[in-house]
Amino acid sequence: MTNPPNQSNEHKSRPGTLAELLASGWRSRSVKEEIRETFLSALESSQELFPGIIGYQDTVLPELNIALLAGHDLLFLGEKGQAKSRLMRTLVRFLDEYVPYLDIEDVPVHEDPLRPITQKAKDFLKTHTPEQTPIGWWHRQDRYVERLAPGTKFADIIGEIDPSKLTGGVRMSSESALHFGLIPRMHRGIFAMNELPELDELVQVGLFNILEERDVQIRGYPVRFDLDIFILFSANPSTYNRSGKVIPQLKDRIGSLIQTHYPKEREQGIEILMQESGIDLGGKYPVQIPYFMLEIIEEITAQARASKYVDQASGVSARFSLANFRTMVASARHRAVVLGEPLAVPRISDLGHLATSSLGKLELDLMGSHQMSERKVLDAIIASAIKVVFEKYVQEYGLSQIAEIFNKGVRIEVGDLLPSEAYAERLKHVPPVWNTAFEVNASEHPAIRASCVEFVLSGLYAMDKISRASKHGKVQYET
Repeated sequence: MTNPPNQSNEHKSRPGTLAELLASGWRSRSVKEEIRETFLSALESSQELFPGIIGYQDTVLPELNIALLAGHDLLFLGEKGQAKSRLMRTLVRFLDEYVPYLDIEDVPVHEDPLRPITQKAKDFLKTHTPEQTPIGWWHRQDRYVERLAPGTKFADIIGEIDPSKLTGGVRMSSESALHFGLIPRMHRGIFAMNELPELDELVQVGLFNILEERDVQIRGYPVRFDLDIFILFSANPSTYNRSGKVIPQLKDRIGSLIQTHYPKEREQGIEILMQESGIDLGGKYPVQIPYFMLEIIEEITAQARASKYVDQASGVSARFSLANFRTMVASARHRAVVLGEPLAVPRISDLGHLATSSLGKLELDLMGSHQMSERKVLDAIIASAIKVVFEKYVQEYGLSQIAEIFNKGVRIEVGDLLPSEAYAERLKHVPPVWNTAFEVNASEHPAIRASCVEFVLSGLYAMDKISRASKHGKVQYET
């Protein structure tokens, strides 16, 4: 076992033999007892139970809390990008940092020193004193393993009979003839299976037996182990609920079903976006993002999830928002570098590059799209998102004075590579409401004002107040 950083001294202080372990007062617990007790302790001390999980405080997490206390195996049911895998991985924090195991050669599992399950470990304890029995320590990060269902074979997660052992004279029904798969090897740990409905039916039958009896059957030979394991599954509702995809006996033995969902509010989606983006907005070409641009990026995802042209059974992942956000920021930075501007500020024209990060992530509804191309569907979704966000600002601040400018025949050209200073001339006759409508402190900065100009222009176009024409990567707005 490899020790985590700065743990070597602590590792040396832990018991190294069974005699020392017994003298330390350590007690044996099942993995679910371990999780339950650690969870209760965190709950009592008002700790944050699931760091980084946003928008589930009143819906998903209360159900998950109860399921953990109940000691159930779990199924996380939800569409892609709803933090199912993240929730499963978070449960590792409720394991002890280290657990002891019998450090014996050729034993395929991390045996509980007081409750061994393999015959080899049991025989070793019969012939060795506690002082002669070595103890190793298993870190909690190593006690979690995750597998994707498509392509997974029975031998991968349950096991197989090892032909090389049979040639040595070992009986086929003997425990020592087996090559253990992932689940037996995760004895005293957590096993997670993603996309359960895509799992081969034969493997599902094997899982059903493990969930029911906690034993292993390979090629008809039952090998009874008192497996101590916490099993997690994830699935998409459209496939999980389809008849025949998951055998009923397996469904019946999963203790709790935890239903996930997409963010209920746009603000929650933005919070997730900023947490998960992993982008450094500082550096030589810092990026400042007007809040309305964040709203538009998240609203694009919301509109895609509601669009009749998009296959809603497939879902629109949070990764859609993340990819679009990174593209928008990259376009703004590209402009700043090319034009030598000290501050990069995303504009509506930067959204023209979202096709690179969006196409392929949207699965069209063949019945609803009526032969519309993916690009046209995306353009319509972006336009709807701009309109929804702009209407909020119109309602809140009233921008009729700005719209009146265009009644005088004003024509304004914008573009993602147009210098911010070029917008200054266009702003000479803009009314004072412009400076306060967007809650941007540095409203005098030309790059931020340029972003505001494009937002208002695109919003007025979305509301059919002005017209728009595109040519050679530039956009012209006029009455």
